[in-house]
Amino acid sequence: MRTIAEIRVGTSGWRYPPWRREFYPAGLPQRRELEYLSRQVNAVEINGSFYSLQRPEWYRSWAAQTPADFVFAVKGGRFITHMKQLRDVEPALANFFASGLLALGPKLGPVLWQLPARLQFDPDRVDTFLGLLPRTTAEAAKLGAKHDEKLKAPPHLEPGEERPVRHALEVRHPSFVTPEALGLLRHHGVALVVADTAGRWPYREDQTADFTYVRLHGDVELYTSGYTDSALRTWAGKVTAWHDSGRRDVHVYFDNDVKVEAPRNAITLKNLLGLPPAQ
Repeated sequence: MRTIAEIRVGTSGWRYPPWRREFYPAGLPQRRELEYLSRQVNAVEINGSFYSLQRPEWYRSWAAQTPADFVFAVKGGRFITHMKQLRDVEPALANFFASGLLALGPKLGPVLWQLPARLQFDPDRVDTFLGLLPRTTAEAAKLGAKHDEKLKAPPHLEPGEERPVRHALEVRHPSFVTPEALGLLRHHGVALVVADTAGRWPYREDQTADFTYVRLHGDVELYTSGYTDSALRTWAGKVTAWHDSGRRDVHVYFDNDVKVEAPRNAITLKNLLGLPPAQ
């Protein structure tokens, strides 16, 4: 278990056609794009897991392609957040945690749960959901063992060395930024995502867990606009304050991928913070 808090900066995903020849060098095989990105930042969000269950061999492959000190945040499935809307989700959670996350080993970082904008705060529903989330790799393996036939690949249920599993919640309805909702997140130790969404959804900096999770979707145009050097210096100051001289882990992921701004902004912020790439 790490004893000194870290700052992680990366992108949300890495497989985007517009990045080819613009960020990725011409001729770089698609299978080596993660390898290339991971030598320039020190973390990345896996967002394919939002759209469908992944497979253990894919998680193992991603871990193998990246430096020893690299970290993956993993985005929770939309079946849980958007289709089931957090109701009756224990079987779906079991399938998710059996699908291969644990194959990342020590490279497994926080799990991100992004809620749809239509989902309003329901204290009982949210409390039940947050209470189901595993807090350690052993708990994740135990939950994964309850998977059902919807899991199409053999499960990965080896917890490895016991490590914490942390969770972050990205909310998009204003009812989630009330004292009651924030108190519930603090009770469960789940981080409220600091989400910059060009003013479209709520922006809050409340710290509800022992780490900070930031998603930068664009400050002018959602998913598209890049951050200026001045804006990135402002974010560097915020990250430094949240890091609190090594007392709090901070994760920052850029999701402004459309015009290839995400990797460029991530590298600039990493450099402003004086962070080396993962080794």
